[in-house]
Amino acid sequence: QQIQSTQFEGLDPEQSQVHPRASTSELLKCLGMFLHDRCRKLRDFQAGDAVMWLRAVDRSLLLQGWQDVAFINPANVVFVYMLVRELVDGEETKEAELQAAVLTCLYLSYSYMGNEISYPLKPFLVEDSKDKFWDRCLLIVNRLSSNMLRINAEPGFFTEIFTELKACGMNSASSNPNGNLPCGAA
Repeated sequence: QQIQSTQFEGLDPEQSQVHPRASTSELLKCLGMFLHDRCRKLRDFQAGDAVMWLRAVDRSLLLQGWQDVAFINPANVVFVYMLVRELVDGEETKEAELQAAVLTCLYLSYSYMGNEISYPLKPFLVEDSKDKFWDRCLLIVNRLSSNMLRINAEPGFFTEIFTELKACGMNSASSNPNGNLPCGAA
């Protein structure tokens, strides 16, 4: 695990935090493994499916001209994970249900962390009911708005979420059959 000292903008150099580094692909893999381990009722779901969903939306928005650079980067994957771990409870019985939850979290991540004022809804929708989508958005905002602010304001909190996500990749169900995973615990 690589460690890099980073000075965060607006902070005193004495308050700078040390934080771990990882590639976007590595963190996406960890997120996929987290979802695979949590959603055991979905027999056909694979960790790579979630990575594909996220990358497909990012690619679509790039091709449509909604963004100049890819949104999916390590910091934004950590943000998505922070939302997903609270919304996805493992009780999902259909892959489309999981995909809808993950893409709702991605939409809120774009809305909060993205460079644009707004984004089209269509790439994030996988169900017919927009009402269900907006209900999930409101649930997440009501439940996690303080953490959404905190992750950008407190480098230590970001590091905590980042480290938890990385642990998901190292402690998947295949290497931890008892399911005592440190990831998603918070």
